[in-house]
Amino acid sequence: MAMQLTPYLTMDGNAKEAIAFYKEALEAEIIYMQTFGEMPENPEFPLPPEMKDRVSYASLKVGESEFMFSDAFPGQKQQMGGMLSICLTTDDAEKTERIFNALCKGGIIEMPLQKTFFSPAYGMVTDKFGVLFQVFTKALQQ
Repeated sequence: MAMQLTPYLTMDGNAKEAIAFYKEALEAEIIYMQTFGEMPENPEFPLPPEMKDRVSYASLKVGESEFMFSDAFPGQKQQMGGMLSICLTTDDAEKTERIFNALCKGGIIEMPLQKTFFSPAYGMVTDKFGVLFQVFTKALQQ
């Protein structure tokens, strides 16, 4: 894989319901689903109890494509129609960094590019056209 674009829906607490709906409607297969409560704990950012059962990340296979989901974190404003971001995936952290930096020109960094427990390089940027990109490097074990 050199690079791929993946639709990523951010839901307002109803990601599990949406996943069940799309699984049925699109004959999708759930590849992975994790709740916020299943993530490693971070004492610097304690998880509110109401978040533990919300979806932190899920991926469905629809035909030959992926469809990704998560629930919004408290305080993140969600607006119908503004829940979609494009997840740009590579298997090379240096390529991810080049793309992230290019998208940042004239845009707004929502989450700096950084190493996370799920990716060697992940960040979010709203480009100068108002399109939200999640720039993601797949970990080798995925």
